[in-house]
Amino acid sequence: MSPSLAYAYFILCIFSTLFCLTSAASSNCQGCVQLDSYSFEKVVSKFKAAVVKIDVAYPYGDKHEQFGKMSAALSSNPDILVAEVGVKDYGDKENVDVAERYKIVKEDYPVMLLFQQGKTEPIRYQGEFILEHMQRFVSSTSGLWVGLPGCLEVFDGLAKRFMATTSSSDRKEILRQAEDEWDKVSLGSERKSAEVYVKVMRKMIEKGDGFLMSELSRVDALRKGNLAKEKKDEMERRLNILQSFQKTNPTANIEL
Repeated sequence: MSPSLAYAYFILCIFSTLFCLTSAASSNCQGCVQLDSYSFEKVVSKFKAAVVKIDVAYPYGDKHEQFGKMSAALSSNPDILVAEVGVKDYGDKENVDVAERYKIVKEDYPVMLLFQQGKTEPIRYQGEFILEHMQRFVSSTSGLWVGLPGCLEVFDGLAKRFMATTSSSDRKEILRQAEDEWDKVSLGSERKSAEVYVKVMRKMIEKGDGFLMSELSRVDALRKGNLAKEKKDEMERRLNILQSFQKTNPTANIEL
């Protein structure tokens, strides 16, 4: 092979690699909107919640794939935007200003920010890039329903109403409604979830709101222990349900 042909082949390989990385990034983030310095504020401000990943221009790897799975899981919710901003710290340095605005440095990538409509400052995600953990963060921070494993929309609504009142009579009425809804559930796995909601309400009426935090801590400790996968998954689902009872206050979230 002549030197010129070898050089041409080398260049072709480089472009092919870049193309594959770009394609992989796109395919691993279905439903993601690609934003830049010009479109960022215009688009983000239109949604009740916007989840934005600040990352390298051509992201790849486990964290990017997990973010992509979350994007696909949230794609059916019209109130939540999932987006990416690719930052180039070379050449024209595209979108560097977005990263600088939120005090994000290259060593931090990827960084996930959650913006809420009407608020100027985002909340920075501090947990691991694991699908359920990110979903839980979005749900508890935004107050929007995202369908976490184990959770049921009707019961999540009842849990939110339960926590919105301190009246004993109101809470007992909401518990009664939850028990009625429990009776309507026929699918085995959903009946187990419905039972957890009802039992949490009963315990909170009996022991007070302190029960919620103690139970969150207990279940969180169990799921981090040496459990079989089936039992660990059960603890994850229970934790998701318990977090449905938390008021929208990200600083109160347990460490994920």
